[in-house]
Amino acid sequence: MVTSILPMTLSGAKARVQGKQILGPVDLTLGVSGVTMLIGPNGAGKTTLLRLIHGLQRQSAGAQDWAVPVEDARAAQAFIFQHPTLMRRSVLDNIAYPLRLRGVSRKQARAQADHWAGRCGVGDHLDQPASSLSGGERQKLALARALIRAPEMLILDEPTAHLDGRSTREVEAILLDAVARDTRLLMATHDMGQARRLGTEVVFLHNGTVVETGPASEFFKAPQTKEANAFLNGDILE
Repeated sequence: MVTSILPMTLSGAKARVQGKQILGPVDLTLGVSGVTMLIGPNGAGKTTLLRLIHGLQRQSAGAQDWAVPVEDARAAQAFIFQHPTLMRRSVLDNIAYPLRLRGVSRKQARAQADHWAGRCGVGDHLDQPASSLSGGERQKLALARALIRAPEMLILDEPTAHLDGRSTREVEAILLDAVARDTRLLMATHDMGQARRLGTEVVFLHNGTVVETGPASEFFKAPQTKEANAFLNGDILE
């Protein structure tokens, strides 16, 4: 029986950069399933929190507890950046790269990469240099490269922030397909329409702390804090 890496709990988690506290204290629990949308004004700490959970940001205080050893938890995650990093290789070999790192043969890795390229909408660009792709195509390549590893949890930092409506719709369709296949999503977004469409849970951050959490349907219908209410009304939060 495969053991889930979740739930994950942060207790009093903090992050500091150059002596300045930029996040925390944060208390947060991620359950075993669903789509958690991380929202809040610019500078609220969304990216820092995602990076801290994934191990890209050093945690300066507090506890982070997974259902498995942290090394196993990190190995079962994938991270999608707002601006994906692409290698100087073809689309196919970019997608195959995570499997090659795991020792999968080139032939098998490329066969699986071909499959995932098709599922993520870049199957017509296999032999192109990754650098030649449009913004939306690059993000779909990044998703294929992440999902080929079958991660239990996918963490995304505003993956559609610079995409047009069509590309955003295509990326969201890929994410919903991943959720249907039991991938846990944790995603930061500035797009409240996207948070409503995808989210089962909302975590609202302000000034580096979690101000409110709850089911997405309840949060958007009747936020419980004045800060969340002001944010949804489009007011400026300081």
